Amino acid sequence: MATSPTDALPASAATRPLSSRDIRTLGLAALGGALEFYDFIIFVFFTAVMGRLFFPPETADWLRQLQTFGLFAAGYLARPLGGIVMAHFGDRTGRKRMFTLSVFLMSVPTLLMGLLPTFATAGYAAPVALLALRLLQGAAVGGEVPGAWVFVSEHVPARRVGLACGTLTAGLTLGILLGSLVATAINTVFTPEEVLAFAWRLPFVVGGVFGFFAVFLRRWLQETPVFEEMRQRHALVRELPLKAALKGHAPAVAVSMLLTWVLTAGIVVVILMTPTLVQQLHAIPAARALGANSVATLTLTVGCVCFGMLADRLGAARALALGTVALLAAVQLFYRGVAHAPGQLVPLYALVGFCVGVVGVVPAVMVHAFPPAVRFSGISFSYNVAYALFGGLTPLIVTLAMKQNPLAAAHYVTAVCCVGLAVAVYLLRKAPTGSSGVDEAPAPSR
Repeated sequence: MATSPTDALPASAATRPLSSRDIRTLGLAALGGALEFYDFIIFVFFTAVMGRLFFPPETADWLRQLQTFGLFAAGYLARPLGGIVMAHFGDRTGRKRMFTLSVFLMSVPTLLMGLLPTFATAGYAAPVALLALRLLQGAAVGGEVPGAWVFVSEHVPARRVGLACGTLTAGLTLGILLGSLVATAINTVFTPEEVLAFAWRLPFVVGGVFGFFAVFLRRWLQETPVFEEMRQRHALVRELPLKAALKGHAPAVAVSMLLTWVLTAGIVVVILMTPTLVQQLHAIPAARALGANSVATLTLTVGCVCFGMLADRLGAARALALGTVALLAAVQLFYRGVAHAPGQLVPLYALVGFCVGVVGVVPAVMVHAFPPAVRFSGISFSYNVAYALFGGLTPLIVTLAMKQNPLAAAHYVTAVCCVGLAVAVYLLRKAPTGSSGVDEAPAPSR
């Protein structure tokens, strides 16, 4: 049965206006999320350099690239375990502790990456240490993303949950843009020799320092009112939170995993893979493709907030339905349009990037799908396991399919959008008559 993130609170608290404290909480949470996602993603922008520095010089280029991307993928594989463990304590001891711990666990390995000795100095200990730090990063981000969604949704009034989740998701995507801009700046200011010698370390050191700043900022945040209310009423889950979530809320787990598939299709294919794909398919210069990607990531950030607000207005199920249809149309228009008119890359990419913002609705559905006592564990398990599965398989599936059809990326995203639309229809049919979905927001007070 659907719940409200604030269903443990009195009705007056759930329907109150958005306060200045709520806005500060959203701002600090989104800022911390942006810095943490920057720390997690910056590695991918320096994979070529890291491969040359952390593996034997006689290694073949293709094998070095494979090994480096393997280190990057290791972070994704560690996400489920880290997320499950942190969610367990988040449901047992409090959201704030885990919310602060996750950004600390991300800052430490990021800073240490910037200080690591290379293969020339430490031999095979260098890639082993890099792997260990990457695993710790993955565990941290596995707790950060679902923990942040739960944290902000339980702080704001029920009729502003969509805005809260959309804003937090926008902060995460802003971290991707920040990583791209920093990587571009490093490669612009320094020569390739300087980047290889020392400049590659700067983004990691800066990320680690700013991460500690985010830890400091999160000290000013308060525990969520929902968790405090449960603790006072002795309503915390007595058995293992994950066991309770899987045993009593299997439909919610299934819905959350399917919507995570939608999220990975939008982010992985449209935002992360497309710059390389348009270079290969249409001979678009790398600088132009990456510049267009920065514009798309910026419009994605705006789209997350807009779709979150739409979820508050119409209900998350209807916003999800509209968003998946819009993304379906936009992704077909983008790939077909760029094929016929490469000069229209930037406006088309900006449009499809905005439509990917439907991912801002996904956490709003998730937080309403689970009751507060097992919310962190339910979302963390569903999101992280699905992201590890679909995030890992999506690039492989799209790459293989493109050998047969140059529009395979568009068709893949289209198919996953149909899955998201089917979930939206399921939620609308499951909701009471006259409801807009699992999380219908109360009518605004006049």
